[in-house]
Amino acid sequence: MRTLVVVRSLKMGGMERVAVNLADAFAEAGHESHLLTFRKAREPLTPEHPNVRLHAFSLHWALRLTVVGALIEALSRWFLNPLFRRSLFVWMGFLGGYLFRAWLWWFERRHGRVDRIVFRGVGTFELVWSFRDERARHVLENIMYRGRRSRKRKLFARCLYQGKHLVAVSQGVAENVEKAQRALGFTPASLSVIVNPCPMESIRRLMQEPAPEIPDQPYIVNVARLVPAKDQALLLRAYAIAAPRELLVLVGAGQERARLEALAEELGIREKVIFAGQQANPYPWMRHARLFVLSSSFEGMGIVLFEALACGTPVLSVDCPGGIREILKGPLGGAIVPHDAESLAEGMRAALQRGEKPTIDDAWLADFRPQAVVARFLEEGQS
Repeated sequence: MRTLVVVRSLKMGGMERVAVNLADAFAEAGHESHLLTFRKAREPLTPEHPNVRLHAFSLHWALRLTVVGALIEALSRWFLNPLFRRSLFVWMGFLGGYLFRAWLWWFERRHGRVDRIVFRGVGTFELVWSFRDERARHVLENIMYRGRRSRKRKLFARCLYQGKHLVAVSQGVAENVEKAQRALGFTPASLSVIVNPCPMESIRRLMQEPAPEIPDQPYIVNVARLVPAKDQALLLRAYAIAAPRELLVLVGAGQERARLEALAEELGIREKVIFAGQQANPYPWMRHARLFVLSSSFEGMGIVLFEALACGTPVLSVDCPGGIREILKGPLGGAIVPHDAESLAEGMRAALQRGEKPTIDDAWLADFRPQAVVARFLEEGQS
């Protein structure tokens, strides 16, 4: 089959890495795999499989090159968006959908008809929300509804989700979508659950690569964007309470870095906290850590927990909405602690004291294997 995975950009990030993994998985399964990005990144992620064909469509510039698009952008930025905050995508994405359809027509003239189109993340398909096609699957990487409703949110939801085939990355996300349907008044064409692929063999190969910046002292690691949703502030507070001898390493970049550095200084732990920045290959950092800790406020799938486990590293997570319990199940359920600094600190102490390597049960890992994920995306029953 011919597949097309569409992602907003290929900057280094969890969602983007999953998009690349999915394109690799389609190619590995013997399908013709294409990967499309709408924006260029300075240091883009690249597919591992040599048969994945990479495409770029600068949607932003395509919009500007059309007279209508330029007028809509100017009107949206200067008048409509200030009146209806965060509504820019409504006006731009309407035309963007038609431009994407034109690009798809051109693409299919060259390569043939696409059997499955997979849009990864709301940030991707909001750019082309008016595009509707039975072959398209719109993947929701995180929870969408947090109990707030308004006319504006109902409008946004109808633009983004009405009549579309939605795919949740976990049962927790699917349940959240069902709540959103009732509260915001939209009806998707279908709703299914397909977990993110986790390429075990690739991770175990990449984790062997040298990383000279890794500390030569024992450390605890967190790998995530430095943004409020990942709540590294909670982790810093818990670390200060636990006061372990291990260093704390935060792998990732984001808008919260300055605030987190100031918080570490305030807590008196700045000398023990390493801000390692964004790493193209985070797996050696996971592999050499004594413990991986997730402190998010919510987590659509929490695939980073699976990646740490694949590296043979013990994990600890706060209990949060989303899909972490679909990874940390069975004997790993004890790796979940209440969502507060004291409980997380106690969990860190206990995990470091145990220090054993986790065991992974192949019976529940099977759902995360790329071959199983590919089969779910391509099965006819979803159409």
